[in-house]
Amino acid sequence: MKKVLFLGLFFCASFSLIAQDLRVEPLNWWVGMKNPNLQLLIKGKDLGGGVVTSSKKGLSVRKVTNADSPNYLFVDLIVEAGAQAGTYPLVIKKNGTVIHTVNYSLEARANNSANRPSYSTKDVIYLITPDRFANGNPANDKVAGMRDMSLNRGALYDRHGGDLRGILDHLDYIKNKGFTAIWNMPEVENDQTLESYHGYGITDHYKIDRRFGTNEDYRELGMKTQANGMYLIKDIILNHCGNGHWWMEDMPFKDWINFGGKFTSTTHRRETVQDPHVSKYDAKLQTEGWFVPAMPDLNQKNPFMQQYIIQNTIWWIEYAHLGGLRIDTYPYSTKEFATMWSDAVINEYPNLNMVGEEWSSNPIITSYWQRGKVNRDGYKSSLPALMDFPLQNAISEAMNENDKEWGKGLNKIYSVISNDLVYADPDNLVVFGDNHDMSRIYTQVKHDQALLKMAMTYIFTTRGIPQVFYGTEILMSNPKSSEHGEIRGDFPGGWAGDAKNAFTGANMTADEKAMQAFFQKILTWRKGAEAIHKGKLLHFGPENSGEGNGVYVYFRYTDKAKVMVVLNKNAEARAIDLSHYEEVLPAGSKAHNVMESTDVVFGKTLSVPGKSAQIFEIR
Repeated sequence: MKKVLFLGLFFCASFSLIAQDLRVEPLNWWVGMKNPNLQLLIKGKDLGGGVVTSSKKGLSVRKVTNADSPNYLFVDLIVEAGAQAGTYPLVIKKNGTVIHTVNYSLEARANNSANRPSYSTKDVIYLITPDRFANGNPANDKVAGMRDMSLNRGALYDRHGGDLRGILDHLDYIKNKGFTAIWNMPEVENDQTLESYHGYGITDHYKIDRRFGTNEDYRELGMKTQANGMYLIKDIILNHCGNGHWWMEDMPFKDWINFGGKFTSTTHRRETVQDPHVSKYDAKLQTEGWFVPAMPDLNQKNPFMQQYIIQNTIWWIEYAHLGGLRIDTYPYSTKEFATMWSDAVINEYPNLNMVGEEWSSNPIITSYWQRGKVNRDGYKSSLPALMDFPLQNAISEAMNENDKEWGKGLNKIYSVISNDLVYADPDNLVVFGDNHDMSRIYTQVKHDQALLKMAMTYIFTTRGIPQVFYGTEILMSNPKSSEHGEIRGDFPGGWAGDAKNAFTGANMTADEKAMQAFFQKILTWRKGAEAIHKGKLLHFGPENSGEGNGVYVYFRYTDKAKVMVVLNKNAEARAIDLSHYEEVLPAGSKAHNVMESTDVVFGKTLSVPGKSAQIFEIR
């Protein structure tokens, strides 16, 4: 009954706004937020000079600001202490005449919403390209009036028809394989002329793209992931929008978009943010230049833009029952706004985890952005987590290089992990083999299944929070090219009539089924592995000669649990001398081989099969 009431109020408010030919954002708000301030963007014809009043106690008008365009008003409101959920009429007058009445809705928050839990080292994130995962509702494959009407699964950059209903239909598959969090590439409206499938060119910040479904579908996904003990992670874009965004034809302020709304490319020199020798020219182009011509760069120095972006993030967290955020192109934002935004979100949701994308293989660059890092220039970030691109790069190189060369092979991983001293919280890094913007890990390891298992075993057992790109568990790859459209391939079985179905196993190869089983077994074990969730990391440097060549050994341990992991990249078995590890592994220790489901008693040496990753729970 409570859910029906919420939706009824939401739809009434939305219908009222549409009927009066007004756009009001945020679409609604909530009582009981820590920050009582709310700023509405109201767009409609000739609103400039309008006066806004509230006729109901609980929501009061503090200030009304005219924009450069005569078709906008920005209204600062206060949600008063003790305000109740309900409809609050806002009257807009001009020259003493009522020209609009907005029936604005304040909703009741979900129970304990402010203290919602979020993804952590206990979790494994499943990254999905919604257009390419599963088509649960073919009726929304094409939507009349939208600029991109493509629908061709044979074309790399056309739309393929996947949607939110497809993800909802297969939540059981995701959960049963051991994944506990879902990160979708952006689902909001991308009414762009070309390549609208990927989601990074926003054209409406408050509307799910109709080819993916509705706002209500997205909210259902958030609620059902939550009900299944999982987290829904939203991909947030702070830096840019799409050039088809509704405001581009009539921007509220002349400085709404950087460089006067004309394309000027960013330098992509993310080092400029920290470079002590940086020129003002390079620094300005990095954060104010456009990512690409189709993605106008938002002016994060404009206070109304700042508030708009912050409120939009909070709105989606509250509305869709989100369990975390991933932030796209984090260092392209101004660092002042990045902290302002992070502080505002964490103020409302202190436990919410948020991971930023800083694509650099240098840990010094990446670590700059993590909360708690003491930076030379005095900058204080509030971002809890980062994508661990330095480790991803090291894993890829380690799997492909000759371990007999100094510093190569598995030594690359050892070296990068040794740089954890630059991070404020290395456990809160998201570790991964690939993502939607790079070749799939199976292709990176040259389609060697043993190396894939080794790479993934490392990702699942080292410090941090693992992330897996959909389809890795069934050997999806991009053998023909590094085109994003190929990398983001269709998940087999997601469309009616698919000959191969990874959800049911129909017509899957023996290798594909075996890899699925591998993922399911290791991730099911990981769910209860305290040493992996909470343990410290102790590693031993790979040797460049002898039996230790091409072998990397590390431990995860707490006072109550201990796990030993051995990676052997050599083609042949290696007998490793266990006395090397006596500081953490007592002689005669008993252990359980996790993946082989066997018990062993360690002697002086341990024979490790060639090209394998062995996990031992020390008993």
